[in-house]
Amino acid sequence: MSIPENLKYTKTNEWVLVEDAIATVGLTEYAQGALGDITYVDLPSTDKAFHQGDELGAVESVKAACDIFAPVSGHVCDVNDELEVTPDLMNKDPYGEGWIAKLDHLAPEELENLMDADEYAKHVESLKH
Repeated sequence: MSIPENLKYTKTNEWVLVEDAIATVGLTEYAQGALGDITYVDLPSTDKAFHQGDELGAVESVKAACDIFAPVSGHVCDVNDELEVTPDLMNKDPYGEGWIAKLDHLAPEELENLMDADEYAKHVESLKH
């Protein structure tokens, strides 16, 4: 299982990458693997503001449905419209083409509340027991 070092992670299995004051958000490889084949993604509306921990959207799979939470506060400036047509991009490329939304107007200090790759790996191990 891949856990990229350059990302931050939530206990609810979202990842975030901040570049040039824009946060790209997605669901981790562990989460999409647990869900199975993703069949539908409920994307947030652009220009909507979220606080850290707010429900950002949802995904449905052949096994279950789960909410996606905002790893940091911000305004949605872009969504991955491709997921409406090909939701399984989240299965095929969870850290690349399977991203969900991009946020701006961030609260960068909130990144300190998130896990790094090593902490997330330990978290995932604890979920397996």
